[in-house]
Amino acid sequence: MGRFEKERLEEDEVEKLKELSRLCKGDILTMTTLAGSGHPGGSMSSIDIYLTVFSYANVLPESPDDPLRDKIVVSHGHTSPGVYAALGRLGFFDIDMAIATFRLGGSIFEGHIVRKVPGVEWGTGNLGQGLSAGCGFAIADHLHKRDTHIFVLMSDGEQTKGQVAEARRFAVKYGLTNITVIIDNNRIQISGKTDDVMPCRICENYRADGWETMEVDGHNFDELYKAIKKSIDIPSPVCIIANTVIGKGVSFMENDYRYHGKTLDEDSYIKAMKELGLEPSLEKYKQLRNQKWRYPEREFYFSPALKSGTPILYKKEEKTDNRTAYGKALLDIAKANQDNEEYPFAVFDCDLATSVKTDIFAKEFPSNFFQVGVQEHNAATIAGVVSTDKVISFFSDFGVFGVDETFNQARLNDQNYTNLKLVCTHLGLDVGEDGKTHQCIDYIGTIRNLFGFRIVIPADPNQTDRVIRYIAGQKGNWFVGMGRSKTSVITKEDGSVYFDEEYEFRYGKADIIRKGKDGYIIAMGTIVPRAVKASEILKEKGLIIGVINMSCPLVIDEDVIVEAIKTGLILTAEDHHIDTGLGATVSMYLLEKKYTGRFIRRGISEYGSSGEPEYLFKKEGIDAQSLAEFFLSCK
Repeated sequence: MGRFEKERLEEDEVEKLKELSRLCKGDILTMTTLAGSGHPGGSMSSIDIYLTVFSYANVLPESPDDPLRDKIVVSHGHTSPGVYAALGRLGFFDIDMAIATFRLGGSIFEGHIVRKVPGVEWGTGNLGQGLSAGCGFAIADHLHKRDTHIFVLMSDGEQTKGQVAEARRFAVKYGLTNITVIIDNNRIQISGKTDDVMPCRICENYRADGWETMEVDGHNFDELYKAIKKSIDIPSPVCIIANTVIGKGVSFMENDYRYHGKTLDEDSYIKAMKELGLEPSLEKYKQLRNQKWRYPEREFYFSPALKSGTPILYKKEEKTDNRTAYGKALLDIAKANQDNEEYPFAVFDCDLATSVKTDIFAKEFPSNFFQVGVQEHNAATIAGVVSTDKVISFFSDFGVFGVDETFNQARLNDQNYTNLKLVCTHLGLDVGEDGKTHQCIDYIGTIRNLFGFRIVIPADPNQTDRVIRYIAGQKGNWFVGMGRSKTSVITKEDGSVYFDEEYEFRYGKADIIRKGKDGYIIAMGTIVPRAVKASEILKEKGLIIGVINMSCPLVIDEDVIVEAIKTGLILTAEDHHIDTGLGATVSMYLLEKKYTGRFIRRGISEYGSSGEPEYLFKKEGIDAQSLAEFFLSCK
């Protein structure tokens, strides 16, 4: 199938679309009335846009996941009834299944669109992220050298969101001329008229950022088709403002803001169906709602076949920062796989490349490096979307931006089954002099709320190197975190490098850095070298305190922690909020195992201040001397 091949629609095609529109409006009213919830008004104003785009874009119902397809992103996901009606009527799935199970527990036809539905490219709900998603699909197709077009269908109310402006600028900077935005401009949102809720000069904003704009009647199929057809050939991204009417087709619903999220009662439903010239079908679908349905299945995650490159070994005399080890490992992996066209790399930055150390990748692979600027929300979404399409996607930032600021985007990424590698530096009090605003002390507590993310906090440059090589070839979402400062190379008791040439990282595996008899310190990241130093201080005092590096703070390695349990004295130490990080994981485990020994948590108990990291660590009792003094007090 081609992409808007004809110059204009034939009369019979227009009539066919009009009839489909009428049927779809009935579907929208039936499913929302049946469910007793949903958004019928906006679905009815958007339906003609959906039918036009899904009918004539290069996407086929029988192969909705064809790599060469056009991508259609629906940003205002609450109009799911309209999306399901259009896709069902066009043959992507059984329309009866969608109507009968709309908003039903266990159904894929949720209140806001999700990727499990054939034809849905990106699950939305959080308004304002759709254009960023469109940019992500455009970048992925560019890296794979595909001839595609990206259609982003949006609402007018969400145009006030800052992330939309971020995405507009990104699209122009990177020449994403294969993006067409179509806005359902019904001038109504949940609280009333858009001009009353928050005025927005939509056309002016797009033009100011370098887009071409058009304006059409969003219920005139011929106008819609010709505008979209024209947009495809314009050498810049294009925004089409489609003027529509909320509740279009049912007189008492039209232009009434209440129907943004209000469904019809059964009497009103019958009246509306009569206006549409359709037979009410609630009773039929009440019966079908109790039927067991077999929903379509789609595969999302991928396990890339990558070469891991040559691990870099940092000698015990060297003192470097984990972020430098990350940057070097990333570059080496990319070099090792530069001929692998199936899995191209993409690295995203927010004006911090020299600090997060992705600048060395940028110098060698400028075409695979995307400088998004101070636009973290946009960057997080684009990096996530790109990762869904066999692209090895790394997004690096400071923790306060890459985790705290963009949690909403990470959450939506996770729900969309992304394969993102999120690597954040400048974590914890280790940021030091930058002060509390930049000391990200809640990254584990934040990310542990995301069911699909795995977390790794490596202890030194050597472990960092192996971790990065490992996650690059893994499916799913990964978070790797590290501080800012240079750190000592972890050594064995005989002085040799601990994470040496023979070391292989395995997710969930903890490391016994020092064996203990009188107690154990369980630590991660930048505190591990301090725990080792504390162990050495205590050894001189006659206490044999072990050290466990738990670099995967959400997972308990039972084969290792049993050694700590035997001693009856365990202390967790972390450069992290004391209640939501490593100590929380260990304490929950020990409670469930009915541990009766002594257990103490050490971590960050209040916001830090500007100062040298060691001063800040000492204030919280997680420097080497303070850790040693604790065990001496237990003697």
